[in-house]
Amino acid sequence: MKKFKFIDLFCGIGGFHQAMESLGGECVFASDIDADCRKTYETNYGIKPEGDITKIEAKDIPPHDVLCAGFPCQSFSKAGNRLGFEDKTKGTLFFDVCRIIDFHKPKYALLENVRNLASHDHGNTWKVIHDSLDQLGYNLLPEPVIFSPHYLGIPQHRERVYIMCVRKDIGQINPFVFDKVKTQSCSVETILQNEDEIPNVLEYKITADMENLIDLWKEFLQSIKVERLPGFPIWTDRLCDLDPSEDLTQYPSWKQNFIHKNNELYVGNRKFIDGWLKRANKNPLFFGAKAKLEWQAGNTDTPDIWNQIFQLRPSGIRVKVNTYFPALVAIVQTSIIGSRRRYLTPRECARLQSFPDTFKYDPKLAQAYKQFGNAVNVECVKLFAKHMLVQSE
Repeated sequence: MKKFKFIDLFCGIGGFHQAMESLGGECVFASDIDADCRKTYETNYGIKPEGDITKIEAKDIPPHDVLCAGFPCQSFSKAGNRLGFEDKTKGTLFFDVCRIIDFHKPKYALLENVRNLASHDHGNTWKVIHDSLDQLGYNLLPEPVIFSPHYLGIPQHRERVYIMCVRKDIGQINPFVFDKVKTQSCSVETILQNEDEIPNVLEYKITADMENLIDLWKEFLQSIKVERLPGFPIWTDRLCDLDPSEDLTQYPSWKQNFIHKNNELYVGNRKFIDGWLKRANKNPLFFGAKAKLEWQAGNTDTPDIWNQIFQLRPSGIRVKVNTYFPALVAIVQTSIIGSRRRYLTPRECARLQSFPDTFKYDPKLAQAYKQFGNAVNVECVKLFAKHMLVQSE
């Protein structure tokens, strides 16, 4: 592949940098508003990123062949307020991307964003993005490509939108075809560190109270008499008889449905649940979200949380089958590996995002988790960059 120069906007810790450099690219400019990310980026690549892109003139950015941008996603993400271009602080940052493209007219642009961008505002957000890039003189596919690392055998389910742009005088973008039927099998074991490889491994272990809590939930799942394991959230404050004085119509229909299902579960297992609740309430962690459970690991006669992956989420303890991890997110909901009885380490998060083991992550644990949660997956970016850059071969 020919040598090329690229810029890395909203660079984070350099997922785009890793991918582009591996394909023969030279980074000539990077920027990110987050000072901690800029420090991590400089540590790993020897380039000191600039700060707030809205304060940087396009003329002060060096010429380049490829513009890369994982522009901030809070405006489109389900985890954010989803205001899109109505968000005056985040959504409009896409137009800073357009401003730089308009000035420099790079041969290519590769953009990444959250899955929800494809459907936000009934497709109007994507139409604005597509039409803006088209008017700037770029060919792109009529629909954004949605892709996840687990299609490549990387054990993380993280659907993201990828937008490939080729300047119209260079050529068209070939349709991106990927046979998901032939998706490589995933195994969480491929990214896990051995315990003796982890500095301060006890820092990642769950507490004795947490172990006891998970044992209690394991007992619950294995003792209730049901035809199938509950596919609805188990809310222990609703494992009781219905209060005839409570007007359930005050709640939305989905919540009414879950309340009735929890009541039915209780009525069918009253004696066991009453005794179980007495013991569970002795655990100091058994309150709030930890008194709720979402089993999403399939139906089995011997459900065992310790054989799965689980997260402590605001909605409850969510248990997933141990084939691959849920998406890393900037909000700290770090997955717990049941069989190891510990949290994912930053190095394992790096591997889930396809960063090499030589990558130096932030020594502050919360920052490292946040930065990997915000990062782009290196192998996914590399896949789309190859597809895009082949237009000039």
